[in-house]
Amino acid sequence: MKDIFELFGLFFKIGLFTFGGGYAMIPQIKREVIEKRKWITEEKMLEIIAIAEATPGPIAINMATYLGYQRKKFWGSVFATLGVVL
Repeated sequence: MKDIFELFGLFFKIGLFTFGGGYAMIPQIKREVIEKRKWITEEKMLEIIAIAEATPGPIAINMATYLGYQRKKFWGSVFATLGVVL
């Protein structure tokens, strides 16, 4: 459960303090999940960006959903998406 709440908190913080839309969130997401937490690699981040752009909907929500799913499957995607939306 700790990891799920960490996902929620991370994406809540990113959604709350980022101005400029989904594309403005990409550098912050990159900094948090690659450099600080080392959850994914740079190559995986590029794949996530490509998938999020190709999927209908806002890119930030798509990225949060995908990263949450990569981390903790269904509940990770739910809580990461809720965090960025709130």
